[in-house]
Amino acid sequence: MNAYSIRLATWRDDAAALQAIRRAVFIVEQQVPENLEWDEVDDACVHALAHDARGAPIGCGRLLPDGHIGRMAVLAAWRGRGVGDALFVRLMAVARERGDARIVLNAQVQAMPFYARHGFAPVGRPFDEAGIPHQAMELVLRTAAGSTTKR
Repeated sequence: MNAYSIRLATWRDDAAALQAIRRAVFIVEQQVPENLEWDEVDDACVHALAHDARGAPIGCGRLLPDGHIGRMAVLAAWRGRGVGDALFVRLMAVARERGDARIVLNAQVQAMPFYARHGFAPVGRPFDEAGIPHQAMELVLRTAAGSTTKR
């Protein structure tokens, strides 16, 4: 059964669910040091939160005020079922709706094909973040002349 839902969330109201997912994926599974996972930015972000049919949190991501998408995480049991795509599409829609000129992200190198499917292109050289190889990527939403992309 693949029943899940996506909704926008806030750190103030949904920190426990967001923390549970990120702790499971980043801190436990990927062994990111806990002090690197939590920052002061969460409260200013728009978060997307996925729940299964019973209401249990299964995935999340965040959109920073500067158009950066990050902290995309889906619990292992739910990967490959479209949850990540749905979360990402929702956050991209928010960026478009608020008029962001571009969306940027730091992709784990192994996840680059996921972001490329959504129109993102690599920028610069790969780098290490929390001991994991990453690549900056971006999607331009508006050109300098103000026109928007159709993606």
